[in-house]
Amino acid sequence: MPIHLFVGADIAAETIQIDWYDEATGHSAQLSLRQQRGDFAHLIQDLIRQAVPSDIHVVMEATGNYWMSFADVLHQAGLRVSVLNPSQAKHFAQARLQRTKTDRADATLLREYGRVMQPDEWTPPPPICQQLQQYLNRRDDLIQMRTAEHNRLHALQRHACPQPDLLAQLSEHIATLKAHIRHLEQTIQALLLSDHDWAQATRRLRTLKGLGYLTIARILTSTHAFARCTCPEEAVAFAGLAPHPRESGKWTGKRSVGGGGQAALRQALYMAALSAARFNPRLRVFYQHLLQRGKLEKVALCAVARKLLHIAWALVVKQRDFDPNWVPNSQPVS
Repeated sequence: MPIHLFVGADIAAETIQIDWYDEATGHSAQLSLRQQRGDFAHLIQDLIRQAVPSDIHVVMEATGNYWMSFADVLHQAGLRVSVLNPSQAKHFAQARLQRTKTDRADATLLREYGRVMQPDEWTPPPPICQQLQQYLNRRDDLIQMRTAEHNRLHALQRHACPQPDLLAQLSEHIATLKAHIRHLEQTIQALLLSDHDWAQATRRLRTLKGLGYLTIARILTSTHAFARCTCPEEAVAFAGLAPHPRESGKWTGKRSVGGGGQAALRQALYMAALSAARFNPRLRVFYQHLLQRGKLEKVALCAVARKLLHIAWALVVKQRDFDPNWVPNSQPVS
């Protein structure tokens, strides 16, 4: 689809810096608007005076939660919207040897990224995605707070003269945090079991032994029920579980995983692999086979995590329940 008007939007908490370029006329302009729906409407009116909505491409970064309302309004108006991972814009700036870092420069950079790279169009996820993501984020925050309080309690207990009232406060706060975390986990489970757009995907993922409700929630929210991944290899790369080869000339380094992708999803899958390697018959065989070949335990668990994601992708995309006896092409699992 031809795009005539390219728009870059650098988003902050209170304002949005806009840079647009009309490829047909060569005209460009910059403006600033407030994070208010009234300003969004005025911007859309200005843009559609220059091109039909389908010929307008707006590119922005996923900056916290500040971009969501703006992207949703633009999408509802029929404009093409792309939401970038901040690292994509960063690497694009490095490739252009751009060191200037201002709101205007960033808006221009995003506009040029859209014009040159033609990123995929963003589609709003269903309401269940945002609900689950908020609860998962809050749970992550509380777990960090609980860990910090545990460390403070541990340090205070080893003090020469720890104050009893401080020990009691820390212990009470830790117990409160644990209760809040349990409540959030119960809420996440209840949400997954309710009637929503991803109910069928949830039911199919539950047939895979090794995936708990929290892991299922991570998979669904991170991949948008695999709408972001056209193949299982993309899902693995998205989670940062794909091994990275390191070679140069005759030198060959160790392959590694991580260093990118969704860290929370990767961690959730790794923890799920610990369970699947023990209690899922098919994955237990796969795990033991890797250990017998001399693979380190952590390497084997990463392979199990990748296998879990491959299977999860097939269950959701192919709309199947997990069959522990199914083996592709009638070949033994290896």
